Amino acid sequence: MSKKNYYILSEGILKRKENTIYFVNEKGKKPIPINKVYSIYAYGQITFSSQVMSLLSKNGVPIHFFNYYGFYSGSYYPRETLLSGDLLVKQADYYLNIQKRLELAKLFVEGAANNILKVLAYYKIENNIKETLSELNSTNKITEIMNIEGRIRSEYYSKFDEILPDDFKMEGRSRQPPKNMINSLISFGNSMMYSTVLTELYNTQLNPTISYLHEPSERRFSLSLDLSEIFKPIFVDRLIFYMVNKRMLSKKDFNEDLNCCLLNDKGRNKFIKEYNKRLEKTIKHKKLKKNVSYQRLIRLEAYKLKKHILGIEKYDPFVSWW
Repeated sequence: MSKKNYYILSEGILKRKENTIYFVNEKGKKPIPINKVYSIYAYGQITFSSQVMSLLSKNGVPIHFFNYYGFYSGSYYPRETLLSGDLLVKQADYYLNIQKRLELAKLFVEGAANNILKVLAYYKIENNIKETLSELNSTNKITEIMNIEGRIRSEYYSKFDEILPDDFKMEGRSRQPPKNMINSLISFGNSMMYSTVLTELYNTQLNPTISYLHEPSERRFSLSLDLSEIFKPIFVDRLIFYMVNKRMLSKKDFNEDLNCCLLNDKGRNKFIKEYNKRLEKTIKHKKLKKNVSYQRLIRLEAYKLKKHILGIEKYDPFVSWW
């Protein structure tokens, strides 16, 4: 039975009756078939009991919460069932050993940059990203690697206005808060990407709090940030270009004031719908020789990282072939 992501886009209550969960709001009561749910994304304020949490834990279903602005605020991460002490020790060793950490950090930046180059090549846009990326060879500090990653992404964002129509110009990256429609879409999409990667990490034996490019933090699953860098260009940015250039989004899908621009409910629903379509889309995998979903590609990437840490096979970051 194929499981799917479930999106809650309004305020309400999650209730449990025996082995079924119901979402209750002003429109009525809707059953959520727990055996068909892969993960839950909550964009409205929801209330739920410990009985609901118990059933979600039993079925290994994480919930990702997003605040009023549509940005990621936290996750309910069920008790891990895929535990490996050996992997945990080796994962920590890769963080503590600076040479091992540097190697992985560079590979994450390399993978992200190569996917950025794929996006720019599709739109036939010239750039100097390869030259900047070549500087990785001479780095021996995480801060230097992060600096290169930041410069690559800065140049990449500077090219967005060559792809976008005049009424959707980016005019530089702004985050907290996003100043215009494109910045709003990037922030919203990146939040979704982060939580999608976290769901996939939950289904592996990797600890999501031990990371290599980004510093581990008590308040975030930083390994999700590492892997998200690789997939944001092809999952989030390509989707933004597609929806904007196809006129699937307009100014009516945003709320703007003097200091901030955010997707409204209508725009958010449109983006989530198309994002989920991308996750479910399948493609012929070059190595496996079979069709896999875009979302499955993220799990496969986590498996590759796991093999690298265990010394089975060197990690080769995912680069889009389409």
